Amino acid sequence: MKQKDLLYKGKAKSVYTTSDKGKLIVEFRDDITAFDGGKKDVLKNKGNYNAEVSAFFFEYLQRNGIKTHFFTTLDPHRMVVRKLEMIPLEVIVRNIAAGSIVRNYPFREGTPLVPPLIVIDYKDDARHDPMLNDEIIVALNLVTPSELKRIKKMALEVNQLLSALLAAQGITLVDFKIEFGRQGKTIYLGDEISMDSMRLWDKKTGESLDKDVYRFEKGDVMATYHKVAERITKPVKAR
Repeated sequence: MKQKDLLYKGKAKSVYTTSDKGKLIVEFRDDITAFDGGKKDVLKNKGNYNAEVSAFFFEYLQRNGIKTHFFTTLDPHRMVVRKLEMIPLEVIVRNIAAGSIVRNYPFREGTPLVPPLIVIDYKDDARHDPMLNDEIIVALNLVTPSELKRIKKMALEVNQLLSALLAAQGITLVDFKIEFGRQGKTIYLGDEISMDSMRLWDKKTGESLDKDVYRFEKGDVMATYHKVAERITKPVKAR
């Protein structure tokens, strides 16, 4: 299988067509952004860490019954994935109040959200990813009511699986963003699951272990990404 044309270039990933029409190659670049692209940098090996963690999570979720787009890794910063018709929704699962939900609503940071909240945004940079409700999602013909129900169910299943895995390593899964796509009538988990798309706190210290370190200049973001990648993947790989 050969990498061919650039299909899409996002803020931190590039997607290429391949000689296999049903597969794509995702390249995790070293770009890092925050605040709708208002803050940008290029950090050596950042893409490698996100690719490693994403591949690890996708494999773990697949072993536990979640359909994902992941096939295999090609090298430290590229993976082969299933070609999907991506659904322009950002599905955010929140276990603890933090970030934008605290800025926009009268939640106190650190408040547990039981049951977890699912927030869905419209993936559109020009409109700054506005929040949607179920009725708007269906009215826009983004998904059917049954597909939306399935997406929410999958999101909560992913949350349970990742929360348990991370808790075993002393990490609290505060919230995370995921995306989905279709192949035929089947919905798959797509995009990535990494420190760029999650909010992680150390259970003992409360230390940020994600892109908030970059957003709010809390320390060395690359040292944090390296530490988190090692902490998440190595204990399980050693079993």
